Amino acid sequence: MNNTFKTNRFAMVLKWLGPFIGLILVVAIFSLMPEVQDRFLRIYNLKSVATQSVIVALGALGMTLIIISGGIDLSAASNIALSSVIVAFAINAGIHPLAAVLLGIMAGGLVGLINGALITSLRLVPFIVTLGMLGIARGVAKWMAGNQKIDTPLTWVNELMAKSPQGLLLAPGVWLMIGLAFLMAALLRYTVFGKHIFAIGSNEATARLCGIRIGRTKLLIYTIGGLFCGLSGVMQFSRLTVGDPTVAVGLELDIIAAVVIGGGSLSGGMGSILGSMIGVFIMAFLRNGSTMMGWPNYIQEIIIGAIIVFAVALDRIRHK
Repeated sequence: MNNTFKTNRFAMVLKWLGPFIGLILVVAIFSLMPEVQDRFLRIYNLKSVATQSVIVALGALGMTLIIISGGIDLSAASNIALSSVIVAFAINAGIHPLAAVLLGIMAGGLVGLINGALITSLRLVPFIVTLGMLGIARGVAKWMAGNQKIDTPLTWVNELMAKSPQGLLLAPGVWLMIGLAFLMAALLRYTVFGKHIFAIGSNEATARLCGIRIGRTKLLIYTIGGLFCGLSGVMQFSRLTVGDPTVAVGLELDIIAAVVIGGGSLSGGMGSILGSMIGVFIMAFLRNGSTMMGWPNYIQEIIIGAIIVFAVALDRIRHK
């Protein structure tokens, strides 16, 4: 019994402190590197890392809900690209920038709604449904853009991801990310809907017997995930100032990895918004530090891939 107690305590330490320890290690290692130690922790670089994290972080907010419920969304990156193209297309068509932003977010939500409807109504595997939607959304984006970038006149939307905003310490997109992270954390922790998400991910059959409406809840989960991808697409457009149907290729892996690194379980039933945000910043600091060191891109991919494998291995240890 004593051994069981020690094992459970070790599992809890891994669950809550693991992501924090990982982030501290990454920051400490690069801070001690002679080549970048005088630049890495400067305010300008920290603001740059925060701004660069927004697109992945917003996607991770929705993906956290999906993964906790035992699902997955491989169409997230294509959804981001489609939403950014729709924003650019709408602004070029003379639509008010605010309406264009809302159209981009709604388009993302529609993609998520379709994913949820196919998964629940046809009882299809989320992996297959969202893999198919990955190609569909990307294809629609390329068709709308004529397979090229959509240039637009500058509007206030382009200021959302400004690295040096006037009167603000951080870009508006960063403050929006922080506010939404608190909101989603409260939703998961204090609402009935949040408890239903954990229940479905832990044991869907038991959740159904308890009276939880599985289909409706999953539909809402994937729609929320899509809305966050739509908002991430708006930030992608703001950052690039163009609608590009080829952006964010492979970004769904970064989004999923952030949730897993932050303690989310691909088996469902486990995860947190705080952990996912820490996962986002672990990868952001890794990429930023690697770039400052002058390491080639493939080194960054190898390091992040190894961290993902390590995070999944820790997840298996927790389950055991």
